[in-house]
Amino acid sequence: MTEDHGHTITYADKMDYSEHERTYERFLLLVKFGSIWVFAVVVGMAVALVSSAGFLAGILAFLIFGAVVSYFMK
Repeated sequence: MTEDHGHTITYADKMDYSEHERTYERFLLLVKFGSIWVFAVVVGMAVALVSSAGFLAGILAFLIFGAVVSYFMK
């Protein structure tokens, strides 16, 4: 098990850096828009549950807030 078989393992020359950067950019995009839509849910719940506007107004606030903020964050 602990014997040296005579080969070395190098990972640096086999890494695909362009794929790594593309994956990281997608992760940041997911975090950004995920955070926006979670906050939109909170805004919609605040409108629906705290104010006297009602459930449909909360859904409308959720959709409008999420869409507007997502548009400006591109």
